[in-house]
Amino acid sequence: MAREGEILAILVLFLMLLLLHFKTTQAATYTVGDDLGWSPEVSMESWAENKKFYAGDTLVFNYEADSYNVVVVDQQGHDTCTLTANAKVFDSGHDQIMLVFGANYFITSNPEDCQLGMKMAINATSHRSARKSSATVTNVRMKRGQ
Repeated sequence: MAREGEILAILVLFLMLLLLHFKTTQAATYTVGDDLGWSPEVSMESWAENKKFYAGDTLVFNYEADSYNVVVVDQQGHDTCTLTANAKVFDSGHDQIMLVFGANYFITSNPEDCQLGMKMAINATSHRSARKSSATVTNVRMKRGQ
């Protein structure tokens, strides 16, 4: 009977840890520019500055589709406010873009607006699950014979 109790306790502990792991590995969603959205009224570099981004997080770009767009570019495109060879243009007014591991660069295709601050560089670190799941449970001992 005591053995069955130990097995049940281990099973419950395992399930609790599994649920905790799933809860902590969910990707985050950020609305770029908060309430003002993707706009020249917000310094996008400042908006992103104090946030921790992970690969798999999603950025939501809200903007007036008839006035702006979002372009995923490389570092050269970001630094010069130009569309580079592999640029990907989004223009729905409500774009959701998932961050990849490493450098992620975003601009608007209008060079004047880009120069005014509608550009952003984000370094996404490894997945949340890699950081969170590195924690281990130690000193868990089951008394025998109970």
